Amino acid sequence: MKPQARRNRLVTLALLLAPWLAILLLWYAVRASGLVNPALVPAPHAVLAKFAELAQGRLAMDVWMSTQRVFVGVFLGVLLAVPVGFAIGWYRGVRSFVDPLINFFRALPPIALIPLVIVYFGIGEVAKMVILFYASFFAGVIVMVEGIGQISPIYVRVARTLGASDAEIFTKVIVPLTVPHILTAVRVALGVAWATLVASELIAAQQGLGALIQNASSFFQLDIIYVGIVCIGFIALAMDLALRAATRRLVAWQDRIA
Repeated sequence: MKPQARRNRLVTLALLLAPWLAILLLWYAVRASGLVNPALVPAPHAVLAKFAELAQGRLAMDVWMSTQRVFVGVFLGVLLAVPVGFAIGWYRGVRSFVDPLINFFRALPPIALIPLVIVYFGIGEVAKMVILFYASFFAGVIVMVEGIGQISPIYVRVARTLGASDAEIFTKVIVPLTVPHILTAVRVALGVAWATLVASELIAAQQGLGALIQNASSFFQLDIIYVGIVCIGFIALAMDLALRAATRRLVAWQDRIA
């Protein structure tokens, strides 16, 4: 490897690690400053030790259950959000009629619906999926509506000028142009779903990262709470990075024609 390439990689690695090192230093500084009771701020190495301990027990199953719930909730939410968002964004009449309803329900926090969800769906897995579906669906719809609204009609006009049929316009013009917005909707829905996870697992969950955090809070086990929070953050980050990589690959053609 050439010296310049090696230097560039080292700089990139340093830039990636710098924010995390800054957080760790700040964490230790807050703990050592005396401004906060050290008993209320477990040290990073103590959290790491607790993570290693939990990893030998229930943590893997908690991660699996939470990831599975988020995946199913986001999949179903985006699956419905894409056609609904497309219809609202593309057809002005539909948008005028439905937009107030979408914004009304989008403003309702999922945690406020938990009592009703329990009444209608019980306390099993379905209830948790409903909460995550609700959060994912409305986040996905909003992204799709905004994205579809940004598609220039000139693409459709050019296709019609070249003699394309309505079916060809939809499959070869509209669908490719909506792919970036669909992927963005998935990314946003994933973020919202992970943010809603703890609320969904308030519904009598025995396993899952949200349940881990809730149980730990009952016994003031702050190190376990930190482990749950860090796990949620890193899993969500890994999913987001994977979606970014997929987006770059799937919409690379846009860069070539830009």
